[in-house]
Amino acid sequence: MPKPNLFYAQSGGVTAVINASACGVIETARQHRDKIGKVYAGQNGIVGALREELIDTSKESDKTIAALRHTPAGAFGSCRYKLKSYGENQREYERLMEVFQAHDIRYFLYNGGGDSQDTANKIAQLSLDKGCPITCIGIPKTVDNDLPITDNSPGFGSVAKYTAVSIREAGLDVASMCDSSTKVFVMEVMGRHAGWIAGAAGLACEQLGDAPHIILFPEIAFNKSKFLSKVKACVTSFGFCAIVVSEGVQNADGSFLADAGGKDAFGHVQLGGVAPFVANMIKSELGYKYHWSVADYLQRAARHIASATDVEQAYAVGKAAVELALAGKNAVMPTIVRGKGKKYSWSIGQANLSAVANKEKKMPRNYITGDGFHITEAAKKYFTPLIQGEDYPPYRNGLPQYARLKKILEKKKLPDWRAA
Repeated sequence: MPKPNLFYAQSGGVTAVINASACGVIETARQHRDKIGKVYAGQNGIVGALREELIDTSKESDKTIAALRHTPAGAFGSCRYKLKSYGENQREYERLMEVFQAHDIRYFLYNGGGDSQDTANKIAQLSLDKGCPITCIGIPKTVDNDLPITDNSPGFGSVAKYTAVSIREAGLDVASMCDSSTKVFVMEVMGRHAGWIAGAAGLACEQLGDAPHIILFPEIAFNKSKFLSKVKACVTSFGFCAIVVSEGVQNADGSFLADAGGKDAFGHVQLGGVAPFVANMIKSELGYKYHWSVADYLQRAARHIASATDVEQAYAVGKAAVELALAGKNAVMPTIVRGKGKKYSWSIGQANLSAVANKEKKMPRNYITGDGFHITEAAKKYFTPLIQGEDYPPYRNGLPQYARLKKILEKKKLPDWRAA
């Protein structure tokens, strides 16, 4: 009797370690060949399932799959595609079921953030309602660190390490030139509604005067006069001011400082350029020469400086997802559980997808200083373990070497997909 197959897909913005989760999934599935047939990967996420573009990972060598552990971005292709409710677009769900049945797929593992967990949960519920034997497991991933229940999200530790290192190095650069040149440096990082990434940059400040001097969080309403006074005070005291600003910083009325207009595929407001906005404000009001930078894709693709803790956790949740599926669990997501001892430790737990989908975990107020411009010791205690350890990829000729997949597609069995 043929063994059921597994479908794995990556979704949303990628990270430096999402492929470590893919590695955990595929290597673990290969250890259970008595229970799992082929492992298919969606070419460009759930869109690959709709189009019946299924990458046959059995065509990849063990060496190549192992190399995924140190390879950044989404090796199989990701997507920003959110399924509507069953009532709004019944055909999408019918198509997914047709593809899964045509290729004897009984396990669906979706690697992504809150919107992706929503997709996995919807498919899990439909499979139960329709009596289709499909086990759905979510795999946590987001640089934003805003998934609830799990202590932290794989992908965050590495971007936290990158931003802390970057603002430290940029701060030293500005400090060396501030007497006769640039006095203000603004670095923009990701974080639409939650300031975890911006907050982690605060780890670079180990003593008074270290960068960053100011952090702007989405959780704290922007106060122009208070901010400008703080900038001026920093320049007066230290000769320069290094600022980290989250892309989602908001005014008191809830509007974004950098609302670019338009929305993405998930319905999120498109944001653009809060760093130059803030820098120009400082120039206009205080007259200081400035430079600004947007970390953008660099922060989430920086595998060369990944946190070893993050890599280990990303692999572990991928491995756990397969084990949960084989244990008969459904509509759940493996989580990271922080130990209670003084020495940092963690283990794998689980959460229901219904408790994770479309939920956002913001920075607690006690992680932000009273003036709203920096992080507290409680925040440092939370952040510090997550950026520990180095896990360098192999280098050749001075450059990191990453996995190169064949991406051989399984032969289609159904008519081409036409979106409604």
